[in-house]
Amino acid sequence: MNLSASQAASGQAKQQLLTRWLPFLRWLPMQGHTLKADMLAGITVALVLIPQSMAYAQLAGLPAYYGLYAAFLPGIIAALWGSSAQLATGPVAVASLLTASALAPLAATGSDSFIALAILLALLVGIIQLGLGIFKLGVVVNFLSHPVIVGFTNAAAIIIGLSQLNKIFGVSMGRSEHFIQDIWGVVLQIGDTHIPTLIMGVSAFAIMWGLKKYAPKMPGVLIAVTLTTLASWAIGFEQNSTGTPDEIQNPDIKILVTDISSADIEANELQLKIADRQTALKQLQKAPDDSARQTTSMNYEIDLLKLDLDKAIAKSAERKRVLRKLHFERVPSADGQTAKLYLAGQVPAGETSDGHHWRIKKISENKLSLTGGGEVVGSIPSGLPSVSLPHFSWEQFTSLLSAALVISLVGFMEAISIAKAIAAKTKERINPNQELIGQGLSNIVGSLSQAFPVSGSFSRSAVNLNAGAKTGMSSVFAGLIVLATLLFLTPLLYHLPQAVLAAVIMMAVIGLVNFGALRDAWHAHKHDGAAAVVAFVATLAFAPHLDKGIMLGAGLAIILFLYRTMTPRVAILGRFHDGTLRDVKVNNLPTSEHVIAMRFDGSLYFANVSYFEDTILEAIANNPKAKYLLVVGDAINQLDASGEEVVHHMVERLKSIGVTIVFSGLKKQVLDIMRQTELSAEIGDENIFANENMALRSIYHRLEASGVDTSNDLSLITSK
Repeated sequence: MNLSASQAASGQAKQQLLTRWLPFLRWLPMQGHTLKADMLAGITVALVLIPQSMAYAQLAGLPAYYGLYAAFLPGIIAALWGSSAQLATGPVAVASLLTASALAPLAATGSDSFIALAILLALLVGIIQLGLGIFKLGVVVNFLSHPVIVGFTNAAAIIIGLSQLNKIFGVSMGRSEHFIQDIWGVVLQIGDTHIPTLIMGVSAFAIMWGLKKYAPKMPGVLIAVTLTTLASWAIGFEQNSTGTPDEIQNPDIKILVTDISSADIEANELQLKIADRQTALKQLQKAPDDSARQTTSMNYEIDLLKLDLDKAIAKSAERKRVLRKLHFERVPSADGQTAKLYLAGQVPAGETSDGHHWRIKKISENKLSLTGGGEVVGSIPSGLPSVSLPHFSWEQFTSLLSAALVISLVGFMEAISIAKAIAAKTKERINPNQELIGQGLSNIVGSLSQAFPVSGSFSRSAVNLNAGAKTGMSSVFAGLIVLATLLFLTPLLYHLPQAVLAAVIMMAVIGLVNFGALRDAWHAHKHDGAAAVVAFVATLAFAPHLDKGIMLGAGLAIILFLYRTMTPRVAILGRFHDGTLRDVKVNNLPTSEHVIAMRFDGSLYFANVSYFEDTILEAIANNPKAKYLLVVGDAINQLDASGEEVVHHMVERLKSIGVTIVFSGLKKQVLDIMRQTELSAEIGDENIFANENMALRSIYHRLEASGVDTSNDLSLITSK
């Protein structure tokens, strides 16, 4: 019998060890009804995930199909190694926007370099999250307080929504160092709205809103995407063409296009020169006969080239902003003549345009990319993403590290908040460190399969829960449907309008705007409200550099917290009519001339020990006849070296003037430190009591023994 019990215990220990490293083993054995429920939930989530992931990829500055890559393996891995059965991981709005803002200064949006950096960013995010999970450092996320996240999320939701306006109206939007300036540029182009694009976007809004209100169980996003894609295909929504600068009939516009092309060529040449100089500099630094003069000269040359590069990029960007606002009419080629491009409304009499208004979308190698209709997703490569380790340099690593840290913490806080909200309904236990491991692995595996940073999605997790998911197997089924889409269904997404993806994003982030939470933070504590408001305003002001906003808010929250703890509440106590000790100022109670009783509502550590000392000396100065000072220490949770030193000197100082300091209600951890540092011996064990009543009885007994008349002292004395 004992042997069987021992074997059972051993088997249970092995099983616990296995499930610790392979959490998905908790799902086994799966019952038929559980598997069926998970499969139906997975299909339901996939119907939302596929269009959302493509929309979020574009929000991150990547081609739409990279969203499918990020929706495939990361969601499966996060479910297998996470602790929440219903958390749906994949592309999300906030992480996508943070990705775009982090990479915009480093590479052109959508370029090969930009894509490579986004994949590398996912790897760094995954490594940080995995490291925090392995070393059980999930508590580090607490440095981002709830008010700061509330302020940041509200601002980010507004930025996300506004960033999609140009796609809804079918106009261009520049990318500069000031997001508000870019949005103002969009507003100025409202008169040039592409009506079919606006109709597509508004129709998608109407379908999703209507189904959400009147048929919430139907996949509104999928239905909107399907109907608008069919309409786009039927009416020939997309109109693209190519041309050459020679087709432009306006000499000034032709010069403008030539200047843009020259500036782009100059910028590319300067980038190559900088790369060559940086390589040479590294070789020079490694050389045994390293010359400080040569290194300084090379650094100076690189700095000059970077200044020239910034000027070339700024010159090109300024001219592109002008060009984006221009609309053209095109006269098709005829009788051996090339096609002609005229500014809209300037086609000469006798010539007939093709009926479209064209814009110059891109200039490359003496070729013009023209768009005359609505923007669609376009060609999506079919098949699986290639599996490879991201290539990176030390410079890229260091430039992305701060952004990776912010995305890691914000993404995890978003995921764990969703997981806890779900767990409150399902009565399951959530392990934050295990969730960090799951999120970290999902981003690492995602980076190996061409994905950008991902996190837990509130909307898809809610869909997963409401659809009846029982285990993480639902996320596996959702990933498999994304796989089928990549392999077989990508041609069907060609005609999906970009305006519809913009509408999907805007509908998704509406729920993130919650000004009531800002108000609640202010009412809870003015400092919390200030941190939330600063995070909100700073995020909007620093956009597109969102990491600056959240870091400023987090820094202010920490500073305000330290400020609060530097001056904790101190109350001089008197005996209330119900026998309890209460603040004499609040309750208008009398004080004793023999005994001072005070409560210190804070821990004693380096930041507030001087305040503790000042309050005691002030109390003694206000009552010079007092022989005893009672410190009610129920609220003192910790005592550090600085606190111990100040208390030690305070005890000695009060003894020298004939005042005995007495403590009551000290917690075990505080008493342990006092004993380890011999502070308790200096205070005297006879001056340390379990509660204030025991301390006061002892104090008054000593006073009476020394001949002090306490018969009229009713402010503190109780039954002796």
